[in-house]
Amino acid sequence: MDMTTALRELGVAGDVLTQDEKDQLDRDGYLPLAGILTAEEVAAFNERMAELTAGEGDRAGLEVHQERGTDRLADLVNKDPRFEVCFSHPRVLGAMRHVLGEFRLSSLNSRAAHPGQGHQALHADFGHPVEPGEYEVCNSIWLLDDFTPENGATRVVPGSHRRGTMPGDEMADPADEHPDQVQLTGKAGTVVVFNSHLWHGGTRNTTDKPRRAMHSYFALRHLPQQLDQQAYLRVETYKRLSPAQRFILDVTGTG
Repeated sequence: MDMTTALRELGVAGDVLTQDEKDQLDRDGYLPLAGILTAEEVAAFNERMAELTAGEGDRAGLEVHQERGTDRLADLVNKDPRFEVCFSHPRVLGAMRHVLGEFRLSSLNSRAAHPGQGHQALHADFGHPVEPGEYEVCNSIWLLDDFTPENGATRVVPGSHRRGTMPGDEMADPADEHPDQVQLTGKAGTVVVFNSHLWHGGTRNTTDKPRRAMHSYFALRHLPQQLDQQAYLRVETYKRLSPAQRFILDVTGTG
């Protein structure tokens, strides 16, 4: 199996993204893809994640990261077959191919910002700046609630992936608002792909309900995964995945 074959088998054709979409991703560093999940799929995702959060209790998210003021889950590849779409959808994979070329899944996690919580400093998901076009990581936010200015929609600084700097290089406090920031608002079921070198961060949820999302995060194939997919892989997960999906996870047979 190779990247070209895997993507072809997962439906990533040459026209899976329009030229305008590719241009927006290059220029702004993010691209909303509307209607990736149906309302029924969104409801099923939210129901399953509520079950997982309740079942895992204070261990929820420990495989990768826990964050005060949020509900976190990790290792979602192993926790329900319905989540496979998050690393298999042709439009999302086409965007990853456009940004990264050869890639693999780094992690599949979720984050729900509690009421009154969720604000983050602007940051990039890589330890240092890179040259434009030399990108290492790319993420996708799966909106499981409508993202609004009130409920903590993620903020980004358009074009900041091309600046060659980090937020702390230019801002006295990256937790402050940036004059160029915009919020990624949209309807539940939308997926926003964003170059992970783009400056971004959650904002405060001022509503009385959690703001829920999943994140499928991808990286160049030589980079360490945020969650070692091979180490965590369950036998039943391996058996249900197609060869192309296994390639995207970069996993081999398990006993």
